Amino acid sequence: MRWSGLAILAVAAASCAAPPAPMAPPPAAASNDCDVIAALVKEHYRFSAENPPPPLKPGGDDGWKPVCDFSAQGFTFTSYVDPTPGADPRQSLKWVAFQKPVYDGTGAIVLTEIMHGPLAGIGYECRLHSGVAGWTVGECRTSWVS
Repeated sequence: MRWSGLAILAVAAASCAAPPAPMAPPPAAASNDCDVIAALVKEHYRFSAENPPPPLKPGGDDGWKPVCDFSAQGFTFTSYVDPTPGADPRQSLKWVAFQKPVYDGTGAIVLTEIMHGPLAGIGYECRLHSGVAGWTVGECRTSWVS
């Protein structure tokens, strides 16, 4: 069997081509979101069955909301509902919100905010660390106050 120069080049080129890149697995960060938010709820806000959290409002511009089974952690969120016309507006001003955690080489950062009532709210930027004890809150600094 005699090979033409073109066929030899084609076989050589095909053998040099990089193998297809493997499909990237979903980021581990997505599986950590519930643990990160649970750490914030328990350590920063100190919500529990005895100190129930206010309704959970979607956070940030994208309206992210953690979808987690927090009852196993000892607390549950009710969903935030926009006030109905004519309702007492002070009742709709009680909520907590979290933005999706942003992960880096040292842990995660979460922007969170809570409203206790009219002109009684505060926002935080919290740094969380991952270790043998799971996720723990490192520090939270105030980002806004009303």
